[in-house]
Amino acid sequence: MPMKTAKSLLLTLIIAAPLLTVSAAPKETTGAGNAPDDTARMSSEPGKKFVYKQSGGVPQELEIYFPAGWDAAKHKVPGVILFHGGAWVDGDLDQFRYACQHLAGRGLVAATANYRMIPREDRAALPEGESYKRVCITDAKSAIRWMKQHAAELGIDPQRLITGGGSAGGHIAVLATTTPELNDPNDPPGFDTGVAAYLLFNPAFQPDDHTDAAIDVFQHLTADLPPAIFFFGDGDLKFKPGGDAVFERFKALGRTGSEFWIAKGQKHGFFNRPPWQNMTMGQADRFLVKQGLLTGSGTPAPPRNGEKLVQVP
Repeated sequence: MPMKTAKSLLLTLIIAAPLLTVSAAPKETTGAGNAPDDTARMSSEPGKKFVYKQSGGVPQELEIYFPAGWDAAKHKVPGVILFHGGAWVDGDLDQFRYACQHLAGRGLVAATANYRMIPREDRAALPEGESYKRVCITDAKSAIRWMKQHAAELGIDPQRLITGGGSAGGHIAVLATTTPELNDPNDPPGFDTGVAAYLLFNPAFQPDDHTDAAIDVFQHLTADLPPAIFFFGDGDLKFKPGGDAVFERFKALGRTGSEFWIAKGQKHGFFNRPPWQNMTMGQADRFLVKQGLLTGSGTPAPPRNGEKLVQVP
């Protein structure tokens, strides 16, 4: 490779952090998300940073966590990319660092990505009828395509990529893989955004999304959907009804491998806090085993106070 080309590639990737030590101990931190109960979540050290595009005049980043002793030339495993929540205008990569560390420890190449967000004060400048959520979905599509484009270097199977996210990030993940619109013309050609499964932590599906068809999940659910696992608190009165409706649509379309789990007495953002972080990740782990995307068992210890997730039939 010519020196100039190699240098350009390095500048494009912008590797800004050391490779994660998967065994590093998690730390407790105060959440930065938009949900009122997004506090005291378990966090992890940042993963290896890459810039996947420039958007809105700033670099958009992924953090990637690799299994211990990873050699991409010798492996080709499923990958996962998770998108943080924050009402489409807030949030940061810390939300899913703990989950990514868990999944990397189970043998996956796990990423969490940020995306462009339009501040509330700038929404009035958008064309009439155009949602501020559009740019989030466009960038999520770019992040998924970046993962597939670099599959060989990362050591992943692009046909076994998993996606998901929390709250707004769950909405973004599903739309990024279903809507045929909102593509960045600068994305590399030849890479689709299809995935093998969804991990959805109280995804924010809202009735008023119907005013902009491109970001309305109900207009893009088809029979070729991959299976999904949903997590909600039964006290999440704003977003659980939308999640219920999407899950029913999944079942109606024949996605019988999908699962829906309820945390009794919990509100929006519950999955960010102990012990629910370990509980939701443990159930997501078992779901991925059922889908053939993980093997073995990575189930965490049960909670001390008897908390449990209840599956909806």
